[in-house]
Amino acid sequence: MSDVRGAGQRGYRVRWVAAGSGAVAAAVLLALPLAGVPPFGGGPDQGTRTPAAPPPLAWAGTLKPPIVTRAQWGADPKLLDQKPHYADSVRAVVIHHTGHPNGYDCADSPALVREVYQAHAVNKEWGDIGYNFLVDTCGTIYEGRLGGADRAVIGAHTVGLNTGTTGIAAIGTFTAGTPVPEPMRRSIEKLIAWKLALTQADPVANTHLLSRNSDSRFAKNTTVTMPAVFGHIDAYETNCPGDALMQLLPTLRKGAARLQGDAKLLAHEKDQRSRRQADGAG
Repeated sequence: MSDVRGAGQRGYRVRWVAAGSGAVAAAVLLALPLAGVPPFGGGPDQGTRTPAAPPPLAWAGTLKPPIVTRAQWGADPKLLDQKPHYADSVRAVVIHHTGHPNGYDCADSPALVREVYQAHAVNKEWGDIGYNFLVDTCGTIYEGRLGGADRAVIGAHTVGLNTGTTGIAAIGTFTAGTPVPEPMRRSIEKLIAWKLALTQADPVANTHLLSRNSDSRFAKNTTVTMPAVFGHIDAYETNCPGDALMQLLPTLRKGAARLQGDAKLLAHEKDQRSRRQADGAG
């Protein structure tokens, strides 16, 4: 979710306007109590530019879920003022929530994503949307930051630990006791499974990340051990992604690992069938 705290711990108000068919729902959020993405000074962490995404493993490619592209949700190129930067790989996933009021109509989700884009790219002057992906209550996945959904794009979602991570934001507010819709949970699991599979990362394992900014919980240039799937609050002083999603993290990890295991098994069985057919033909 969009954060609010700068060096002086300033309060910050964000107006979210959900435009539906024939109706406009407006809500003003006090961002400080729902703190999420921190301010980043001059944009995201800088990483290595790579000419092309590496080819995915055969079994990893089968895990890719449907993703609504930036063109499909209506990302205005005139707002873009940030070239994509890339890490060598994605080693962890960071879970966020956007802070929107819950109960929105999923037909309005593209408008909500465009509002996040406006808030991040223009209001916060980050040049683009900070998250790599957003997921609505119906389980629809939206491409966030420019650069290629299948690549290790460095976002602006977790200060200090943007490099080597993917930020997934649940559209809504998931404080303690708030139900996380089943379609949203399943889509987040699929997204985690796929992104980590591209670099053979295990969702239930730990990984090592280099902190690139002392504004996080970790000193700059410190190598830290983190779960492969963690909440924004684990890396930064914030309430994001809310207690409900934090309590769900073990389920998300196990669900993503199960999906990876199923994909590996199916790929192995397919390979064995192909070998048997080849032997029979010979």
